[in-house]
Amino acid sequence: MNGKNWLGMIPAILKKFAIVFVLLGLLVFFAALSPYFFTIENLTNIFVQQSYVIIAAVGLSFVMISGGMDLSIGYQMSLVGVATAAMMKWYNIPLPVSLALGVLLGICLGLGNGIASIKLKVHPLIVTLGTMTVFQGLSYIVSRQSVILNLPATFKFIGQGYVFGFIPFSVILMFLTVGFASFILNKTYLGRYIYAIGGNEEATRLAGVNVGMVKLIVFGLCGFFVAISAMVLFARSGSAASSTGPGTEFNCITAAVLGGISFKGGEGKMWGLVTGVFILGVLGNGMQLIGMGTYAQYIVKGLVLLSAVGFDVYQKSVRTIRHHAKITEAA
Repeated sequence: MNGKNWLGMIPAILKKFAIVFVLLGLLVFFAALSPYFFTIENLTNIFVQQSYVIIAAVGLSFVMISGGMDLSIGYQMSLVGVATAAMMKWYNIPLPVSLALGVLLGICLGLGNGIASIKLKVHPLIVTLGTMTVFQGLSYIVSRQSVILNLPATFKFIGQGYVFGFIPFSVILMFLTVGFASFILNKTYLGRYIYAIGGNEEATRLAGVNVGMVKLIVFGLCGFFVAISAMVLFARSGSAASSTGPGTEFNCITAAVLGGISFKGGEGKMWGLVTGVFILGVLGNGMQLIGMGTYAQYIVKGLVLLSAVGFDVYQKSVRTIRHHAKITEAA
């Protein structure tokens, strides 16, 4: 390949990996501003802090790629977390059984969202806006509006433990989750169907795909990953409160759009999603180290979301214009 071809490829490479360059730029920026940023301890802390967000975002990404949305994942985490903690502390149910029932509850919550959306023929955005409130009420009822303290040490290992003395267990779970999700999306027929439904649902239905069943599986997978995320989050805090979890959906949606997962569906890769989460994590960590207040961080994150949505809409518009131009030329 000659030099001209390489030069011609540079704009495409920059466009494809723009989000990676943004992350690298942020790392250099905050490393220059704070001597404490680029240390092993701080970088490990970022990984640990973002592990549960990535796991939850993976679940949400399945729904978004299929053309849907789930606003209820924050209170799904809340309900799953307090229910699992209550089973362990108040009802003396063994840890493995409590964890299994907690994950099963998460799957059921996800399936409930899918069933409601399909049966009511309403966009998941509206359905999950309603179920979010339902899950909120259930969570506070289950927790009796109190904090469940002193969770078992074996449970806390999920969020606080280390393997071989230096690898956080939560980070291992994060990488396993991303790998599993990547396999489903890239190597299975289910993954192809998910992308196809997000790209053109009616065409996928006419091709013989059971769209309703695929959507149910997608919401079930979302509930499964959100439940795993809840275990990591509550194990890290060592206690369970109904106020823990809500707000995660905002970070997940922002990271997903930032990472190239379109609001309209049919697009998105796991590496982009993970990069998006770490951009938010580095932003939050870096701004804290340089002394920016919490409310200023909210403003920055909100602007990041607006910018990501605007860029997504712009890219869609450009592709649509080019598509119409090709059709016109062919005619």
